[in-house]
Amino acid sequence: MLGDMRLLLNIIWLVFGGLWLAIGYVFFGIIACIFIITIPAGIASFRMANYALWPFGRSVVQKTGGSGGVAGITNVVWFLIAGVWLAIGHLTTAAAQAVTIVGIPLAIANLRMIPVSLFPFGKQIVDSDRIPAGYEPMVKF
Repeated sequence: MLGDMRLLLNIIWLVFGGLWLAIGYVFFGIIACIFIITIPAGIASFRMANYALWPFGRSVVQKTGGSGGVAGITNVVWFLIAGVWLAIGHLTTAAAQAVTIVGIPLAIANLRMIPVSLFPFGKQIVDSDRIPAGYEPMVKF
């Protein structure tokens, strides 16, 4: 029953915003992969594009003790270059989805994705029922 609900929500999500958000993440990932030094940001962007396509049933997790200093520095760079624009994409998509009753849960899910779009480094995307030991979910769908 829960799996069917996740499938339904993911299909609705994909049609009403997930595809466009994933295209945005892929776009920033391609731009980041142009320069050798920003390839890790491109890889993170591609991971988030996958998550933006099919978010329900998956969770973003982080280590319970926090991430390292390198992740903090790269998160600042990501925030300034791509994170703000992707968060604006999430906000505008959430506003459009919240217009209808069916879209309200999708709008809430969209808003919950903003923290990982702003600061992706030091986080992993895993199945909600397979969270590794020593990690805690940031947001669980």
